Amino acid sequence: MSGFLRPVMADQLLRQRRLAVDLETRQQSGAIVEDVRERGEVALREHAERLGDCCAADAIRFDRSQLDRALADLAEDDRLVLERTADRIRSFAEAQLACLLPLDTEVPGGRAGHRWLPVESVGAYAPGGRHPLPSSVLMTVIPARIAGVSNIVVASPKPTSVTLAAAALAGADGLLAVGGAQAIAALAFGTLAAPVDVIVGPGNRWVTAAKQHLVGEVGIDGLAGPSELMVLADDSADAGMVAADLLAQAEHDADAVPILVTTSARLVESVEHELSRQLASLPTAATALAAFCSNGVVALVDDLAQGVSVANRLAPEHLEICVRDEEVVQDRLTAYGSLFVGGQTAEVFGDYGAGPNHVLPTGGGSRFQAGLSVMTYLRPLTFLNVQDPRLIQQDAARLARMEGLEGHARSAQRR
Repeated sequence: MSGFLRPVMADQLLRQRRLAVDLETRQQSGAIVEDVRERGEVALREHAERLGDCCAADAIRFDRSQLDRALADLAEDDRLVLERTADRIRSFAEAQLACLLPLDTEVPGGRAGHRWLPVESVGAYAPGGRHPLPSSVLMTVIPARIAGVSNIVVASPKPTSVTLAAAALAGADGLLAVGGAQAIAALAFGTLAAPVDVIVGPGNRWVTAAKQHLVGEVGIDGLAGPSELMVLADDSADAGMVAADLLAQAEHDADAVPILVTTSARLVESVEHELSRQLASLPTAATALAAFCSNGVVALVDDLAQGVSVANRLAPEHLEICVRDEEVVQDRLTAYGSLFVGGQTAEVFGDYGAGPNHVLPTGGGSRFQAGLSVMTYLRPLTFLNVQDPRLIQQDAARLARMEGLEGHARSAQRR
């Protein structure tokens, strides 16, 4: 079979995972980060100008008043779209926060528990290359504000008026008009603004490599690679909708990963036909075609149980299920960045603010981490209050001596 989706066996599909960042990018990105660490604003501007973020005369920092002005000047229809999207993201984040309760429980001799506290400052990255993403500004900043973060700085190269307005609406305190590794370094080291505790947001391989370089110095939401969509479908799926969703994924960039896993050979034929028909009028067809040529695959599976097994092992960033028994299949799925249930639930609804976040783990990362949420900005800090040490001190002392730490044992026994 020939077409846009290269046929593979299910096991082949599972062997296709790639590292988020190659070694050369990590080394070059790390060098930029260290240069900004050492030389500060001078290095930041040099790299920003060299890489096309700005010209010598351009301002690279926007304060809150400038963001507010951009929002006030935005066309009313555009502002209303941003406001409605922001409201949906905010409502979902507030509902998540309501689930996070403090803990205060009895332990031998006293009480222990935790309370959820926000980090103090956050740097939120939003891509601004071929396709500026004000939606990512809303997705990263709003949950941080709901969590209670007191200082939020956005970084986005060549920000459009809509990006600036989105930063104001979301509640950002300022924006750095730089991108790439130099932007991540500026957020981490406090170049032009106070250093942040956590850096979040999607970005290209240079952004991801810079994040990886700084793991341990600042909090990182995750190391994202190329964006992925896996559609799990049976013969009840609408081929036109499946094709449209795969195309929406493929138009991100040439590295995007569109995947179809299905029980139906007939659906594959219909999807191929629809891809050809829809590509003919798609303005981003060249990018989508490049993604399909590089990464577009289809796997025929014997049944949905095998399809579910493939999905759980692949752990894709976005997972759509277009099957008859949606609830049964949904209950069996355990690893995905975000799940989109049923043919009416386009993945792009998640991209554009239905509620759940669109900053998600890729490359199988959802097997061990979740996507960005209000919880990304919160820490469950524990406490211990012992009033009667007799109930714990002997065990503590004995265990300390089992480990050869006599000072620990004596500390316990002095109570």
